[in-house]
Amino acid sequence: MLQEKSTDAVRINARKTDVFDIFKFKHYQGPNPYLEVGALVFNFVLTEYRKPLPIEDLVSIISDRYPTLANQEYESYAHLFAQTLSEVGKLEMGLHLSRWNVQPNSNSVYIAIQSLHERTTRGVVYFVWDWFEAINRDADFLFEDELARLQNRFRQSVYGGPTVYALLRTAYEKAIPTFYLWEEGLTQYGYGKKHIRGVATTFDCDSHIDSDFTTRKDDCKAFLKTLGFPVPEGDIVNTEKDALAVAREIGYPVAVKPVVGHKGIGVTAEVQDSEELESAYSRALAAIPEEQSTRIIVEKSISGADFRLLCVNGKFVAATERRPASVVGDGYSTIDELIREENRKPARWDTPTSPMSKIQRDEAMELYLREQRLTLDSVLEKDRTVYLRKVANLSAGGMSINATHTVHHDNIILAQDIAQHFRLTCLGIDVITKSLSESWKDGKFAILEINAAPGILMHLNPAVGDSVDVPSHILGTFFESGTDARIPIITFNKISVQELQETIDHILLQHPDWTVGAVCRDGLFVNRSRKILSKNYNSNLQSLLRNPKLDLLIAEYEAEILEEDGMFYQGSNMVVLDNPNETEMMLARDVLEGSTVVIRKGDNISISRKGLIEDYSLGEDEPFTRVYLKEVGTIL
Repeated sequence: MLQEKSTDAVRINARKTDVFDIFKFKHYQGPNPYLEVGALVFNFVLTEYRKPLPIEDLVSIISDRYPTLANQEYESYAHLFAQTLSEVGKLEMGLHLSRWNVQPNSNSVYIAIQSLHERTTRGVVYFVWDWFEAINRDADFLFEDELARLQNRFRQSVYGGPTVYALLRTAYEKAIPTFYLWEEGLTQYGYGKKHIRGVATTFDCDSHIDSDFTTRKDDCKAFLKTLGFPVPEGDIVNTEKDALAVAREIGYPVAVKPVVGHKGIGVTAEVQDSEELESAYSRALAAIPEEQSTRIIVEKSISGADFRLLCVNGKFVAATERRPASVVGDGYSTIDELIREENRKPARWDTPTSPMSKIQRDEAMELYLREQRLTLDSVLEKDRTVYLRKVANLSAGGMSINATHTVHHDNIILAQDIAQHFRLTCLGIDVITKSLSESWKDGKFAILEINAAPGILMHLNPAVGDSVDVPSHILGTFFESGTDARIPIITFNKISVQELQETIDHILLQHPDWTVGAVCRDGLFVNRSRKILSKNYNSNLQSLLRNPKLDLLIAEYEAEILEEDGMFYQGSNMVVLDNPNETEMMLARDVLEGSTVVIRKGDNISISRKGLIEDYSLGEDEPFTRVYLKEVGTIL
């Protein structure tokens, strides 16, 4: 049985009524002595102020919410606590955070829980602690309210956007190294010369000129027209008077939208008359950023359904039908009450993995309801479906339906022909038509706009239909596997500046055109050029791995840094350990498949090379450098 009882009469964080005490939090971004991945680590003890319920009684209550925790053996309260943390930490969003570990300490137990966002994970720990204490006191606990607060906290983090999280999770599953660059506000995938950086579905290899061009809807529309592609008739205006004139000329119904915009903000479709156009113009005007001039598109509305065609690396990969938010009557509830009930559904929890967002109430909704002679206080007869807006805006509560397998061959060619004209990894093409199963050449098909930063959750997790693994298509553009995202890494537990330079020289003799980055506690180098060494040790590793010319990394990680900060990167191709202590042995724990591990203990040498082990003793006056330099060639 692990030591869980407090040997200190002084509480640290525990209240007088608490059974458990939790303290000394430490967050690691990457591998650490407790877990092979980023983790939050803390101490866990029993206070002895009150006697806890038996473990089996706690399990019986907790497993009502998390059935997977039932019928398992728990070595201690700490193990139950850790495994419950792992379940709660998924936040009922299906997050990939499932790793945990329990280690004994002299006066307490260390619990390590896989973590992506420190503030959210801390919240999860306090949440489970409060829940356990409430169970022990037989007290009420506002589980749903607290869980919703944690979900919102994660959603507001840099990892909480649906597209960002989907790509990050896919990278994790494919062993593609990924980390967030806080100063740049970008996500980096891969190391050194293999890496790419991006924001959601926009990457550093994309043409910023092409990306900007897609936001200029008028110019982009004219360009598509010159290519012979179907676009709606219309014009750009900057006054309400001109908008009315264009609408009269092309004929109602019309669509109104700002030239610069995204996510359907300020867009109104199916405008039927001048009164509606005045309201639509005001909404489009309000959506234009202050620094932008007034430029609003008025174009012919095409009847049909709203579809998004997605191309990745110039190839068609997915299609989704987007329907406006709607409610179905039950014969006694008002529309407002039906919206409130609909928004309570798990599918609308508005998390990074939810297929639908919450239905938003706004002026556009109320106006459209008035057109249908309805208000939010209207009671709908049973089974009557009412659409709440004209525009199929998913961020306002619309529904996505997978249409990938229904797309006509001509429409696939159309999407790919458009994508070929843009140096963009991802391109979303919004079209309106009766059905994608009919060729665009048959008419009644219009391209509404194209998007250089398309969201992918509608394809990955549609409200209706099968998932299309768009994140794999995107990351597969850059990396066939996790190995393709990596450069060789050699990790030492101790190495001097002189030895470091000798190792750099040895590598450059074999590869004179390479760029080698190296860091130890006393210096930072790119080849033999000495650079500024940051006080934050892991910042040095980030700057080296961020270097787009880096061919190989050499790094020192001694016990003090491993315990204080953990490692920045995951996995090494070669590990060299010189009389390592227990903490430093974790470097050998995290090696990649086919790696080389050299361990010196006194004069005894052990070399593991692709699973084969060789043991021998150093010769008299034989330097250790000779041993590991000879092995460097096995990984180059």
